[in-house]
Amino acid sequence: MATTMHYGHSAPRLFGRERTLHAALGGRRAADIILWRDKRASAAILGAATAAWGLFEVAEFHLLTLVCYAAMISMLVFFIWNNASSFFNLPVPRIPETLLSERATRQAIQDGHRRLSRVVETLYDIACGKDIKMFILTVLSLYIASVIADCFSSLTLLYLVVLGTMTLPALYERYDSEVDHLVARGVHDLRTHFADMDSGVLRKIPRGAGAAAPK
Repeated sequence: MATTMHYGHSAPRLFGRERTLHAALGGRRAADIILWRDKRASAAILGAATAAWGLFEVAEFHLLTLVCYAAMISMLVFFIWNNASSFFNLPVPRIPETLLSERATRQAIQDGHRRLSRVVETLYDIACGKDIKMFILTVLSLYIASVIADCFSSLTLLYLVVLGTMTLPALYERYDSEVDHLVARGVHDLRTHFADMDSGVLRKIPRGAGAAAPK
C-alpha cells in the first residue's frame, strides 16, 4: 500500500512571506508569465531566450549580422505577402500598433525606471548602515555574484537568470510545502551545528583566575 508524505503547515514559508507567491511577485501579468499562468507567453519568452543564447553563444553570431538577416527576411516576407495579397485575397500585412505606440514605449520606460529607482533606494538604505547584518549580507552577496559572473560570459549569465526566473518560481509554487519543509529543516540543522560549534569553542577559551565559574 503506497504511502503519501504530508507536510504540515507549521513550517515557515520561504523568505518569511505571508502572501501567495503570485501576490509576492506583483500579482500582475509579469507574475502570470513567471508562474506559467499564461503558457503561450511564458513558452515564447523562454524559447526566444534559448534561441538567442544558442545563436549568439553557441553559433557565435554577431548582433549586427543577426539584425541584418532578420531585417532582410522580414522585408522579403512582407514583399511576397504584399504582392500575393491581391491574387489570393489575403489581408495586407501591417506593423503591429504596439511596436509604434508611443504610450506603450513610454510606459515600458517608466516601469524600467521605477524598478531601477527601487533597487537604488534599497541599496542606499542598506549602505547607510542602519542594519549591519543586512549590509554585510548584501556586500557578501554582491561579491559572490561578481565571482560567479567571472565564470560565465555576460550572455550566458543573463540566460541563466532568465532560465531560473522562468522555472524556479513555477516549480516552487507546485512543490512549496516540500521546499518549505526541507528549508526549515536545513536551517534548524545549521543553527544546531553552529550552536554546538560555538559552545565547543567557548569551552576551550582559557579563563582567568578571577573569572567566575559557570553555573
